[in-house]
Formats: sequence, structure tokens, C-alpha cells
Amino acid sequence: QVHLVESGGGLVQPGESLELSCAASGVMVTMYHMAWYRQVPGIQREFVARVMITGDTKYADSVKGRFTISRDNARNTVSLQMNSLKPEDTAVYYCNAERGAGRYWGQGTQVTVSS
Repeated sequence: QVHLVESGGGLVQPGESLELSCAASGVMVTMYHMAWYRQVPGIQREFVARVMITGDTKYADSVKGRFTISRDNARNTVSLQMNSLKPEDTAVYYCNAERGAGRYWGQGTQVTVSS
């Protein structure tokens, strides 16, 4: 059974940093494309960042240069370091694991950026 558990969300001020973590069980983060998505109520869930099985990374234009996705193979976790946060980054952030027909989601963690 696959479980993805996000942690690290919270309330921060604009310009501050936050790191999200996704603990995976039932899948190896080295064997799946691991990604972060985010969603604001009433708006479609949007892609944020991905680390491929190869280790290559991809980012949404809106977060490029501010966010960094990384993978800890020993701990079987994926992290999202978010710097220079903006109010428009406010959303529920979801961890995603994908390979072939398999697609899994975590329960999400709230990130709020507000002064």
C-alpha cells in the first residue's frame, strides 16, 4: 500500500522560506517520478516541481529560481525548499508519485504566505 505524507506547511511572511517534506512508503522515490503540486480552492491543481527517476528536475515558471526539489534516497523522502515566498504561493501543497499507470497523492499540507 502506498502512502505519501507531507509535512512542513505553515504560515510565513512574504520573503521568508519554508521547507516541505514528503515521506514515502510503499514506493521507492528513486523508482518513481516525484513531484509537488499545489491547489487553491476553486482552481485546478497546478504543477510546481518534479524530480525524475533520472534525477533531472523541472519547475513551473512561477517558482523557478525560488523553489528547489530534492530527493533523499536513504530516507525515501522528497523535499521542496521554498525561498522568497510570495502571497500567491499560498495553497495546499501535494506530494505526487508517478510511474506508468501508477499515480499516487498525499493528503496535502497548507502553506499560507501573509503579512
